[in-house]
Amino acid sequence: MEEKTTKAILQEVFELLVAGNYDATSQIVGYLNSGDPGYVSSYKGAREKIIALDRYALIEIMLKEFLSK
Repeated sequence: MEEKTTKAILQEVFELLVAGNYDATSQIVGYLNSGDPGYVSSYKGAREKIIALDRYALIEIMLKEFLSK
C-alpha cells in the first residue's frame, strides 16, 4: 500500500475514534504493540480500516515521520 494512502487511513481512523469520544492514541498504540484488533473500537468501521493496513509498514512510516521532524 502506498505511504500516502496508509497515512490517510491512519488519520481517518484517528479522527473516527476521536469523534466517538474514544482515546484514539491509546487504542492505536495498543493495537500496534499487540497486534490485537480488539484494542480499536469498531465505531464507524475504524477497526476494519486499521487492520487493512500492514502493521509493520505503519510503524515504519510513523517512525520515519517522527524522526523527520
